Amino acid sequence: MKLYFYTLLTTLLFMSCKNSSSSKGDYAYFGGEIINPNNNYVTINNTLGNKDTIYLNKNNRFLYKVENLVPGLYSFTHGGEYQTILLEPNDSLLFRLNTNDFDESLVYTGIGSKKNNYLIKSFLSDEIENKEFMQTSHLEPEVFMKHMNKLRKRKLEHLDQFSSNKPTSDLFKSIVKSSIDYNHYAYHEMYPFGYYGNHKLIHIKDLPEEFYEYRKAINLNDEQLSELYVYNRFLFWHFNNMALKQYYKNGNHGVFNRMALNYNTEKLRLIDSSITSEKIKNYLLKHVTKDFVLNTDNRDATNQIINYYFEKSTDSKDKAYLKDLVKSANKLTPGNILPDASIINYNGNTLKLSSIIDAPTVIYCWSTNFKMHSRNSHFKIKELKAKFPEVNFIAINFNDNDLHYWKKTVRSLKYTPKNEYMFSNPSKAIEKYVITFSHKIFVIDEQMKIVNSNVGLYSEEMIKCLKKVSSPNSSSNTK
Repeated sequence: MKLYFYTLLTTLLFMSCKNSSSSKGDYAYFGGEIINPNNNYVTINNTLGNKDTIYLNKNNRFLYKVENLVPGLYSFTHGGEYQTILLEPNDSLLFRLNTNDFDESLVYTGIGSKKNNYLIKSFLSDEIENKEFMQTSHLEPEVFMKHMNKLRKRKLEHLDQFSSNKPTSDLFKSIVKSSIDYNHYAYHEMYPFGYYGNHKLIHIKDLPEEFYEYRKAINLNDEQLSELYVYNRFLFWHFNNMALKQYYKNGNHGVFNRMALNYNTEKLRLIDSSITSEKIKNYLLKHVTKDFVLNTDNRDATNQIINYYFEKSTDSKDKAYLKDLVKSANKLTPGNILPDASIINYNGNTLKLSSIIDAPTVIYCWSTNFKMHSRNSHFKIKELKAKFPEVNFIAINFNDNDLHYWKKTVRSLKYTPKNEYMFSNPSKAIEKYVITFSHKIFVIDEQMKIVNSNVGLYSEEMIKCLKKVSSPNSSSNTK
């Protein structure tokens, strides 16, 4: 492995020197090796929305030249996993990662590696901080502010120390500082939802006057940060928070309902009125609308949201995508027959989903990108199976992985192979079944009639559904 990187680095440096006088515009090289690949390619995206697919060779390696480089943040994906990199002129950035431990195994070498290793370490640190937020969000407001200010100060001091020891560009320092700032701001926007909860969120008005002082410094239109996860997270939570003012305007003292039509319409209105960047505005409009469609069974409300969205968005591709998403969602309402699909069993045989439905069934669609979530869910399914033995439980993986990687995952997670399947065409299945990022659950009867297409695995509604389909004359109950 070391010999490979040494050889490739030498090649990159030679090519960089050779091309420095003849190349038109700036460029950078990006390459690496993937251990235990999920499939045979990676994709790379930039802030302009350009996307390239790069195929791995027989040794699971690749090398790609980014022509006419626009310095800034790029993202690369493999098998549904995602990471951000910073590319500047003449960078020759290589990485090595193992998909079994994607982020933790990611190490960069070559020109541009120091700044990108700094970014990945910061990302991992932010992940730990994010896991701790459930406890942090229960601190009293003044204590929370003091705690978060201390964390931000420590990160900024670390950036200053790094920059003083190693030559860094103004672009790098600007992006890292923005990442620190918007991470800090995002937690302040998220805080009321954790501290007050759905039952007492109306008391958001009681927060200290200086709690949102940072809003004077925010930029809602910074396209340079549009590939930065923490920036996008901040934007979503900012508008979640801002829409509460309208939600509670008319004396609403009830439990907060994030799927309320007026609340989500207000979010779209605020995004449209507050953001001038067409790219950022369209991105937020799309994902707020998508989130609503994915998490509601109220078709009238869906149609109202989608019509409002069409008025505000200027992206024809996004509009076509959401139009198809709503069509698919409308077909998944209770009482309809679940659309059929091609699936692959553990032995590699392709068959129709309908061919394995001969009893009331729970279909659980899961992702290898959320192993902890899927492990916990499979454990819950095992528990439900013991309580409702007359109901079948099948799991279908929807990742764009090859058969070998999927079977290896099933074995490593110790799932029962006979109950495990994967979609033969994951991208079509995701659209057809309106699958979210981590999972999707259907409860159907023996005729594939939908009982529920949007039920939580751990909810009381799931128990009600299972009692319904497992009771005598359950077919008549689902009509």
